[in-house]
Amino acid sequence: MHFSDNLTDLSHGADRMPSPHQADTNQPPGFAWAFGMAAPGMQLFTTGLKQRAPAGPITTLGERTRRFFTGLQAAAPTALLVGALPFDRAGDDFLFMPETVSDTAWPVAARAQDPAPRWRATPEPDRDAYAASVARALKAIAAARESGPTLTKAVLSRSVRLETDAEIDPLGLWLNLQVDSTVTRFLTPVGIGVDGAMRRLVGATPELLVSRRGDRVVSHPLAGSARRNADPAEDEAASRALLASGKDRREHAFVVEAILDLLAPLCADLSAPGGPSLASTRTMWHLGTRIEARLRAPEETTAADLAALLHPTPAVAGTPRQAALDLIRDLESHDRGFYAGAVGWMNAGGDGDWHVALRCAEVEGRTVRAFAGAGIVEGSDPEAEADETSAKLLAILRALGVNEQGRLAAGAG
Repeated sequence: MHFSDNLTDLSHGADRMPSPHQADTNQPPGFAWAFGMAAPGMQLFTTGLKQRAPAGPITTLGERTRRFFTGLQAAAPTALLVGALPFDRAGDDFLFMPETVSDTAWPVAARAQDPAPRWRATPEPDRDAYAASVARALKAIAAARESGPTLTKAVLSRSVRLETDAEIDPLGLWLNLQVDSTVTRFLTPVGIGVDGAMRRLVGATPELLVSRRGDRVVSHPLAGSARRNADPAEDEAASRALLASGKDRREHAFVVEAILDLLAPLCADLSAPGGPSLASTRTMWHLGTRIEARLRAPEETTAADLAALLHPTPAVAGTPRQAALDLIRDLESHDRGFYAGAVGWMNAGGDGDWHVALRCAEVEGRTVRAFAGAGIVEGSDPEAEADETSAKLLAILRALGVNEQGRLAAGAG
């Protein structure tokens, strides 16, 4: 996909990526509002703030975005909204109209390599506490099976808070995530932090919540995961075991069925393969299913409407949705914020892409919070689910050059 190329020149003669360990204070005006999304076949890079869209809960997203574009009048045909939706359906989103839009990546300012940073890591919660929460979730699922209504899946997350003595450069982290070309990288502002600086969400997600082009709708949910292995034979064995896993296929089916059920009233020609296929990132194997459909009334259903309908799917919340959200609220002590929400864009014609905000971290000043989660279903093992979250954290931790305990990873610095 191509976007109008009116990005002003931000180049400072850069010829290499910056370190993520210290912020570059020489970025030009407008870069505080930079939004980026890079996926196979689609590149979108913006700078500057032209106008904020009114914030609100996801239940009003479709109507709010309609009013926003209608108010722009003559500018509406080429206007874009970009930004992020939080995990909490009642939370405020963060969407804005940028000043400049391009399908060419921002030039990067060069600077001397920073010395190896010293990190302080705080788990939220630690692995033992997370495994205990998984055990509690399994008891809740078993109890629901006996008494009803049935709770069949809940997704539990954890985070690692990493602090260092220098300002962290979100753009350096973004660039370091480009080692995996199979995913969608994103960088977006998500609000002003307590110190007055912009907070940013940076990540590399493998999962498409929903895409709309005219009457065509695509969703590509992932659920069921296994860690990849450096040994080719063991990696192949892990992928085969995942594809054959009854527990993982059952977990995946919950997600696909929920999305199909939600789309069915709005769509014709709704189709999905009879079973999942393997999808891979640099660190993980996943079960994935590509769902395609045609809108019955595309003039009435925008990408924002579709995102509001589907989010959060059982891939990041569980099923049934409200029962899973209630259990997450009981068992998770940290605020997910925009993790497991959605990052994307939409235009005045209703087209857009919304990607699930996974393999991501929130960057604020000298602090990074990295997130990961795992789907808990009957048959889940608490230690194995904790291991899965550790494997999913690797995408961000490797890009930072640090491990889960805050120690420099091999070759970092």
